[in-house]
Amino acid sequence: MTGPDPGCIGDNAHLATYRVNEDAVRHAKRLIDARRYVLRSRWQNVQPRAREQNAFLKAHSWEDYAGWHLGLTEGAAEETKARYAFVYGDFRRLHRMGLIACHYRAAEWGHKDIELAAHDLLQYLDNTRA
Repeated sequence: MTGPDPGCIGDNAHLATYRVNEDAVRHAKRLIDARRYVLRSRWQNVQPRAREQNAFLKAHSWEDYAGWHLGLTEGAAEETKARYAFVYGDFRRLHRMGLIACHYRAAEWGHKDIELAAHDLLQYLDNTRA
């Protein structure tokens, strides 16, 4: 079957752009150093949903919330959920599968800096526990 790939993005589509959240990278390394991580999990079951995000924000600052996201959305307003992307943990522990999901999604959509940040954190985690 030929024709356009439904997974392709049209010429007029607008993709969000992100920059690496260096504070989140440092936070992830601190979690790894403190051994606050999960090596095997079903990320689709443990990644924070809206309810968990809202509960976390009721008890913590936006700065704390930001620390769990490798990406900062360019142009999004500060202190909004839209500002933060590429979550890698469950707000208690870093999840290796969360980092893998960040790496994969960033690679899929061409966000090279986020992809590399996730890759570097995966290497740091794997080297730390080796």
